[in-house]
Amino acid sequence: MRPELFKYLSIGFPSYFVLLLTGFIFAGIAAAVTTRREGLNPDVMIDLNLAMLLGGVAGGRILHVLADGYFWDYVHLCTNPAIVDWKITQAQCLSDNYKGVWDAAKGVCHPKEADCFAWARFWAGGLTYYGGFIGATAVAIPLLKRDKFPFWKAADYAAFAVPLGLAFGRMGCLLAGCCFGAQCELPWSMSFPAGSPASEAQHEAHLLASKYLVSLPVHPTQVYESAASLAISAFCWLYINPRKRYDGEVFAWFLGLYALARFVIEYLRRDARGGAAGLSTSQLIGLALIAAAFVLHRLRRGSGELPSTEGVQSAST
Repeated sequence: MRPELFKYLSIGFPSYFVLLLTGFIFAGIAAAVTTRREGLNPDVMIDLNLAMLLGGVAGGRILHVLADGYFWDYVHLCTNPAIVDWKITQAQCLSDNYKGVWDAAKGVCHPKEADCFAWARFWAGGLTYYGGFIGATAVAIPLLKRDKFPFWKAADYAAFAVPLGLAFGRMGCLLAGCCFGAQCELPWSMSFPAGSPASEAQHEAHLLASKYLVSLPVHPTQVYESAASLAISAFCWLYINPRKRYDGEVFAWFLGLYALARFVIEYLRRDARGGAAGLSTSQLIGLALIAAAFVLHRLRRGSGELPSTEGVQSAST
């Protein structure tokens, strides 16, 4: 576990955000290379990648704030920080990182000052994939319309670029210690350091005597999702894309396959994710996306529209 990947001029760079950016870079390169290979303008994909990064981060952060179970913490941090409990040690509380007020009676730390913008600090962690997916899609639609680039053709490029980028992002989760799995004794299980999110969750579940102990071995769900994302990207890029019967088919496969993989992996996760009816927020969204992938396939397949580059801005423009 390495929450900060490196420091430069005393500025820490969070592992999760660095690898998330790395993933977006690789995703953009993959989309641009494929676009040029098919005789289209790769500049559209580069602009699209940058816009989707901004929209994705905004959407991912907003869904985290609303759905991951921390909404009232952010509200109280702005309106009444005295009722916000940080479950950290006294030394951490009084350190320069937190600068909090130690409550000896409760054994918790309170923020010293109100902070109405804590919810917006995305670089410190706290992003959801599905929120990012929705946000990125929201900015992609008007941008593609402006550039007169066929939406479903661009969606097919995103179908293998997005899971490629996500594979990097999940390894950032591994280094940050978030998105951890349930306790297990498998040969590939992993333990996280004392004071990690896994240790804290296991202490609250009465599995550990203290959260300042090394966690019990857990499923490396971050690795599971990273591997699944790589497999989906390769399948969509190398198998589905050369054989697609209509623009949008690769995207439909990606949408359904990722939602299914994420639905299954969610059963093994034990971090706070919100939800209802016995399902996590991501599982509920995943069910909707599986249905959307099926509907998209039926509608696009029945449209009679074949893959074509006709009328698309060429790479030489």
